[in-house]
Amino acid sequence: MNSANKAQRILIVGGVAGGASAAAKARRVNESAEIHVFERGPYISFANCGLPYFIAGEIKDRAELVVMTPERFERRSAIHSHVRHEVLSIDRPRKTIVVRGPDGVQREERYDKLILSQGARPFVPQIPGVELPHVFTLRDIPDMDRIVEALGKGGVKRVVVIGGGFIGLEMAEAFVHRGLHVTLVERNPHILPLMDSDMAHYLQEGLKDERLQFRFSAKVTAFTESAVEFDDGTALPADLVLLSAGVRAEVEMARDAGLEIGPTGGVRTNGRMESSDPDIYAVGDAAETIHVVTGARARIALAGPANRQGRIAGANAAGARLNFAGVLGTSIVRIMDQTAGFTGLSSKQAAAAGFSFFTSLTRDWSHAHYYPGATPLMIKLIAEEGTGRLLGAQVVGKQGVDKRVDVLATAITARMSVFDLESLDLAYAPPFGSANDPVNVAAFVAGHITRGDISSVAPDSWKPTDEMLLDVRDDDEIAEWGMLTGAVHIPLDQLRSRAAELPRDRRIVAYCQKGQRGYLATCALQGLGFKNIANLRGGFLQARLNAFAIGKG
Repeated sequence: MNSANKAQRILIVGGVAGGASAAAKARRVNESAEIHVFERGPYISFANCGLPYFIAGEIKDRAELVVMTPERFERRSAIHSHVRHEVLSIDRPRKTIVVRGPDGVQREERYDKLILSQGARPFVPQIPGVELPHVFTLRDIPDMDRIVEALGKGGVKRVVVIGGGFIGLEMAEAFVHRGLHVTLVERNPHILPLMDSDMAHYLQEGLKDERLQFRFSAKVTAFTESAVEFDDGTALPADLVLLSAGVRAEVEMARDAGLEIGPTGGVRTNGRMESSDPDIYAVGDAAETIHVVTGARARIALAGPANRQGRIAGANAAGARLNFAGVLGTSIVRIMDQTAGFTGLSSKQAAAAGFSFFTSLTRDWSHAHYYPGATPLMIKLIAEEGTGRLLGAQVVGKQGVDKRVDVLATAITARMSVFDLESLDLAYAPPFGSANDPVNVAAFVAGHITRGDISSVAPDSWKPTDEMLLDVRDDDEIAEWGMLTGAVHIPLDQLRSRAAELPRDRRIVAYCQKGQRGYLATCALQGLGFKNIANLRGGFLQARLNAFAIGKG
């Protein structure tokens, strides 16, 4: 890197995650460079992911959200920060930008290297009433301040949140924390559209709170001063509305400058985060990179990738040669007492990418079941047929979701298979996990499927036709939950002695409550000579989430 220490002028458009990281890294690489950051808003770097938690009252000190001030950036890194300065255009042949300052005066600035970190803005649907003062979006601290001010005036009792993605869920929780009644509206059939439907429905089932309601497959047609109206003629009362219906990459200036925009709507970049102009880099929500699993173009609007992309672009603009490996989309969100995390491909994404894949479902405990406080943890793996290579994973529970998702993200990046995960040596003590961690157990099940040890069917892709459904649960479970319609009930403990009651000329699909006893039943019947037997992955609970018909036991 020492050879890169030559004087040059690096301009960065946008601060926050990507831009501020780029500036700091550029300075570490090249002490003699002249570095300027132009930020349209009043803050050069702030914790935008922390905004919902300040609104909720969990973060008490607003100042904690300001990560870096212009004055401190200047003192620490000799970086010149210009807040309330909007970059209007790029002249690539002349290598200049036009900047408008807070006084309205425009001026030109010359660059040797330019880094674009403009991010994405909230999508605001053009429907009647969207401009009303009680309809908000949340992107930055001024947005947060306006919401807090509105809540502080009193009179807000009912809130409608439009959109069930990350921000929507976090803001729904924030409003509930403030004692408000919240209805979350989602145009898709479930929250977190990026997750598989069965996992999303499992998450929803755990969100039992009278202050939080959901409305799915809903289309908003208008906002009024006191309600949100829908295309079916119904309305929800609303004293405050929060729009979180997705974001749109800010690429207009890049497009006008002739930079290539990729198929995902972001500025197309290479591994060095260079755009189609080698002197201009793009990072963050408005940059298109590569997905680690598919190798296809991807644009993922998350703070983690934005920071790392900024680091790569800043280093390279300053003279280094670093490479960005790509994105997985690893994400996690808390809603009330539930946590959902996912990484890699969902089932829908794996199918769209052309993979031949299977899924496995396991229900386990966050730590040793006999140690106080253990809570259910559900893991879904998406793996490649034949090889068992891990393509994606989803985890839902109250505790321990984060560390399992991080382990699985690491495994996907390393191109590990479910066979590798079976023997992965993970930390164990009763307060933290089990001798076989839930990740190991998930891999055991996926490994059985890959090896063909037993036949199994996935309730998200299979429905019974002429098969016999064999319920091996206990009597009390049948009484409490019911049975899948048409099933025959033989408890697992009686299965061997009553095996003669089962047909050998018809396919049998065994199930229990969660999947493990169904697996044991399948193994036992195979050992007794039954040739056409399969286990229902995830058992009764997963079948219920996938809308199997249920009758009384």
